[in-house]
Amino acid sequence: MRAAVNTRYGPPEVVRLEEVEPPVPGPGDVLVRVRATTVNRTDCAYRAAHPFFMRTMTGLSAPKRTILGTEYAGEVTGVGSSVTTFAVGERVFGYCEGTFGAHAEQLVAAAASMIAKTPEGVTDISAAAATEGSHYARSAITRGGVRAGQRVLVNGATGGIGSAAVQLLRALGAEVTAVCAGEHFDLVRGLGATDVVDYSIEDFTRLDERFDVVIDAVGKSTFRQCRHLLEPGGVYISSELGPGWQNLPLALIGTATRGRRRVVFPYPEEGQHVVEEIRDHLAVGTFRPVVERTYPLEDIVDAYRYVESGEKIGNVVITVDQD
Repeated sequence: MRAAVNTRYGPPEVVRLEEVEPPVPGPGDVLVRVRATTVNRTDCAYRAAHPFFMRTMTGLSAPKRTILGTEYAGEVTGVGSSVTTFAVGERVFGYCEGTFGAHAEQLVAAAASMIAKTPEGVTDISAAAATEGSHYARSAITRGGVRAGQRVLVNGATGGIGSAAVQLLRALGAEVTAVCAGEHFDLVRGLGATDVVDYSIEDFTRLDERFDVVIDAVGKSTFRQCRHLLEPGGVYISSELGPGWQNLPLALIGTATRGRRRVVFPYPEEGQHVVEEIRDHLAVGTFRPVVERTYPLEDIVDAYRYVESGEKIGNVVITVDQD
């Protein structure tokens, strides 16, 4: 089978398309014919081993996992002897950070992992882009304790995480203020934002408004900059660790300061129930991943370059043509 392989850390050019042995499912596994996958910030971080500490998980001198890819959609072509929840021919989608392997024509996933059946009417391209950003957005919303009627500001509202957060927050009944470039106002309003802020002409950290929760989905701010934006008892959440990894100790301090403005770190929640919840949103239309560009598997290096340009809107999908 064809796969995008990287045997060393580095820039996008370390990735190359090769013929490799197809994976073999075990008793509790599902074999998936991949129709679509994505290139996202997570893939880029693992490929480059940046920040450096990631090598403690991925291999100190060279990658342990040479085929990346954290999101996928396709159809089941084989099931292990103990699998009863999926059948050959069913369309599925899922998230596989840690095990990876989605940048290939075939993928093995544990039947009990973050995999679910693709709802009717949802394309493989949309399903493939449905899990990475949304499960991080869901973690921020859940850890932040967001409730219906609360006011939430989302910085980076056009990214993979931010665009998912706006939609999930609206589905929850929150009022969303989205921060993005002015040319994308119509997009984020269509996702459910009530108010918009153009970061190119206005610094959102200097707003006079107050919010119950601030979610920085691109990690460009700090708690100190945003503290005055929070209502008493309000929560600040960033997708990044922050300067000097400050968000981790600040979050620990925050657990002892309930009722005061505090930092919450959005440790991602995982499990099949997470992807099943995403599936339900897809099924009823309360969440639709924003897909800006698609590339064929042959052009995955170009996709990596574009994702790392910092210009992408929503998600970048890789189509895997096997017909």
